[in-house]
Amino acid sequence: MAKYWWKIVATVILLYVIVAGILIEIPYLPKLKESIRNLFYHVPMWYVMLFSFLMSVIYSVLYLRSNKLKHDIISNEFVIVGLCFGSLGMLTGMEWAYIQWGAPWSNDPKQVGAALTLLIYLAYTILRNSLPDPDKRARLASVYNIFSFALLIPLVYIIPSHLASLHPGSDNKPFEALKTQDSLLRYVSIPAMLGWILLGLWIFDIRLRIKKIESPEIFTNE
Repeated sequence: MAKYWWKIVATVILLYVIVAGILIEIPYLPKLKESIRNLFYHVPMWYVMLFSFLMSVIYSVLYLRSNKLKHDIISNEFVIVGLCFGSLGMLTGMEWAYIQWGAPWSNDPKQVGAALTLLIYLAYTILRNSLPDPDKRARLASVYNIFSFALLIPLVYIIPSHLASLHPGSDNKPFEALKTQDSLLRYVSIPAMLGWILLGLWIFDIRLRIKKIESPEIFTNE
């Protein structure tokens, strides 16, 4: 039981977030209304994506330093988890945009930046699958991964922050009202970040255990 405590914590937190996210009384914000509840489900997806891609690039650097294939495999599994949650973030964001802006896609800078980021990492998976030699694949994928993460920050955060955007927080700072109108939202949104990240780690753990079964020699001999 001791080794699974964090999975129990993840389950409890996410149950709390799902129930509280639906039932909690929210502040009335004319621009956002009930769609503010998406804060508990949409925003954490991007945090899981960012966390996963960060862990991935760390293991890519470790591979380049050690040439151990297990580091490359771990890096790749984190990329897959990041792509999964990034896609969920895109879909939930498009659903929110349809309600708020009247269309799921409006070429908003944050939408474009997020889409380009996902495409860059999708190209990473295509690159890996196109190279049969494991050592060459690992080295090229690791280098590509480092450059991909270097592009992520400006695409998702820096560039959109300097362009006009319909996205909440870009003009008139509608989320500033949360500080004074209802602090209860923070009691859901903050645990949501932790809970979804733990779920991402859980999925990663399952995928890595499968890889260890498929290629035990890589994890036992290195």
